[in-house]
Amino acid sequence: MNNYIKFMEVLGNVKHLKRTGWVIRKVKECETVSGHMYRMAMMSFFLEDCHGLDRTRVMEMSLVHDLAEGVVGDITPYCGVSREEKLLKEFSAMTEIANLLGPNRDRLMALFNEYEEGKTPEAKFVKDLDRLDMVMQAFEYEKRDNCPKQLQEFFDSTENKFSHPLVVDIVNAIKEQREKIPAVSTHNPCDNSTKHNP
Repeated sequence: MNNYIKFMEVLGNVKHLKRTGWVIRKVKECETVSGHMYRMAMMSFFLEDCHGLDRTRVMEMSLVHDLAEGVVGDITPYCGVSREEKLLKEFSAMTEIANLLGPNRDRLMALFNEYEEGKTPEAKFVKDLDRLDMVMQAFEYEKRDNCPKQLQEFFDSTENKFSHPLVVDIVNAIKEQREKIPAVSTHNPCDNSTKHNP
């Protein structure tokens, strides 16, 4: 039982851990890592049988892909950590977390490794959901804080990186809605000279 309690503590960490990109950008009341993963998991319900993807695996992978951040924190390219070191830290953290789950250890690690390798259709779709959630979140913050187009770098960082046709259509619809919101001439509360991605 102690291992399960420790696992729940890790989940508690991601439940309250704010995503680094928004924190650096000084977005007020920004989302947590678990909030990000939850919406990704719920977006698995976009899938229909005609899409040919395993919805359950997409959902589980969405809930697992950032779980290591409950141990190592949310490391972005702007944190001074190389991609190689980041991967090593996250793999070590996931191994530590998985070892708390007994017989379910292998399942957790398989989902994490599948996402990191990014070769299966499900892993590629989850990566699309990861980016989709980011642009949707940026759009929501722009609307909430009345600062149209001020989080453009989050859109720019995903340009031409979406692959699944369904996600491409959703992103284009978000961009169309975003273009209809008029720019404001006053100082924008979410404007900041330091620009980073989550």
